[in-house]
Amino acid sequence: MAFSSKDLQYTYTWTAIAGDNPKISGVPDSTLFNRHEGYEVLYLINKVMDLHNLSSISTGQKIEKMIKMGLPSDVRSQIHVLAWIEKNWNNY
Repeated sequence: MAFSSKDLQYTYTWTAIAGDNPKISGVPDSTLFNRHEGYEVLYLINKVMDLHNLSSISTGQKIEKMIKMGLPSDVRSQIHVLAWIEKNWNNY
């Protein structure tokens, strides 16, 4: 079961810049992550859930809360956000 936009707890912008197709997926990389952009938050939540075989809406919302409330401002790339979530999972 994929975590969807209707499962999100917070409000986000939903814009894609030129060349940024929100339907394209891949592996987290050094691309800068925008914690206020719904497409990016949703992508990362689903990527974490896929990587760790997680499936509940409450788990997706935990990841969202970690991003929204705890992610340090100096953690900026997708790969570093993923690593931060994995490292800090038990703190939330």
